[in-house]
Amino acid sequence: MSSHPHIVLPWAVRRTRLPLLVLRCVACPSDRATIGHGRFRVNANGKLLDVWLLANCASCGRTNKLTVHDRVPVRSLPADLLAGYSDNSPSLVVDTLLDPLIARHNRFALDWDGCWELHAPPLAEGPWPLQITVTFDDPVPVRPERLIAHGLGISRNEIAHRVKIDIPLNRTTKLDFSFVLVWSVQ
Repeated sequence: MSSHPHIVLPWAVRRTRLPLLVLRCVACPSDRATIGHGRFRVNANGKLLDVWLLANCASCGRTNKLTVHDRVPVRSLPADLLAGYSDNSPSLVVDTLLDPLIARHNRFALDWDGCWELHAPPLAEGPWPLQITVTFDDPVPVRPERLIAHGLGISRNEIAHRVKIDIPLNRTTKLDFSFVLVWSVQ
């Protein structure tokens, strides 16, 4: 990137709410569902357990069950995990919702539009170039180009001239990255 001394500014991408689920409703033409406050349903059948995460259709409110565990022996689940399901632990709801294996098994995707915000300090008046590090608190998929344009308030064309970065700008990422911002076109 740049070998000149520079100021490092931290940016953070944070989730503001849980994302909507792209999930077809069987009762209406909607394809969006919400977790709401997040509730689990645990059902015992003898020594076997079923655990579902409940999702409600965003239009009609119909409840869908997303399979978390299917016919697992009671003793195979740790006691604290089983207690978290019974108590509807908010952190367990988030972990379950963001688990890509559960999403694939239940055939849903996450809609992150309007679910995140960028926390960025104002640009320093000190020496240029500036190095900006971007960290993701949650795996929010976003294009670096869109994020940089939003954070700096500049156009995509200007990004091409003022930003030095080692990753593709037009591909979605969920991973931390950094870039160098130069003062003017070089």
